[in-house]
Amino acid sequence: MIGPLGLPDIPPGGQPRSTADVPASDASATTRFLRDLARAFGLLIGGAPAGDDTPFAAGTAAPTPGPRPPGELRDLILAAARQEGVPPALLAAVVEVESGFNPHAVSPAGAKGLTQLMDGTARALGVTDPFDPWQSLIGGARYLRTQLARFSGNVALALAAYNAGPGAVEAAGGQVPPYAETRLYVRRALAAYARNTRLGGVL
Repeated sequence: MIGPLGLPDIPPGGQPRSTADVPASDASATTRFLRDLARAFGLLIGGAPAGDDTPFAAGTAAPTPGPRPPGELRDLILAAARQEGVPPALLAAVVEVESGFNPHAVSPAGAKGLTQLMDGTARALGVTDPFDPWQSLIGGARYLRTQLARFSGNVALALAAYNAGPGAVEAAGGQVPPYAETRLYVRRALAAYARNTRLGGVL
């Protein structure tokens, strides 16, 4: 259980919450996703042109799969994403970039677990054990959903806020902040999200 702040504690395999609780339709989310990808890969990320390291361009062959989590972890990602109303392919991309699907990952800054939550953020989300895969995924999915809502469904900005904090995005005038780490993070996460989506699902 996650508990103190009332995070849902539906176990894996339980019923996800009603789609009526999800703020945007799948169609709207897909439209926003495609628009964000066009802006990120074909145009600009935070004012920087997409260069030769753009993962793929329109009309190229479908990408090959990236890192894959164990089957049980894949099921947890799907369940947490559906429960919190975020695209499973996006949550999987965040987990891939944040921790490489390692539930015991710890960053030099002290972020922990699959979704690399800092201690204060984890506490605010009701996560009592950041190394517990289910708690970490629910906390990360909820935090991601909060950033998507805060930035009107803009995936690139939500990812930037996940990495650098929403204050940094707002201080940058509602654009990806001019931090090399954050820009690289956004590019990698968008690429993983696009790959997951083009492959037809989470992974």
